[in-house]
Amino acid sequence: MDKHIILGVHIHNRGENAVRVQQLLTEYGCHIKTRLGLHEVGDGKCANGGVLLLELVGDEARCGELETKLGAIGGVDVQKMEFGHD
Repeated sequence: MDKHIILGVHIHNRGENAVRVQQLLTEYGCHIKTRLGLHEVGDGKCANGGVLLLELVGDEARCGELETKLGAIGGVDVQKMEFGHD
């Protein structure tokens, strides 16, 4: 792949959606170079939502499949950033 692809994945209602998201991350794990999870914690509670940042590598079509499948999960929003190489 001649570019960096970063997916921002906003997960609402983590309790309901985390299992399906994790299944996809496992299925496409060989295409995920970097994974960073962000969610609010503090005062003895954990937020119900969160954000994942995924740096993707490998076959661009497979990376597109992951983006599409994540976006098809109710309560999950996906945004993509692409950075080209000169």
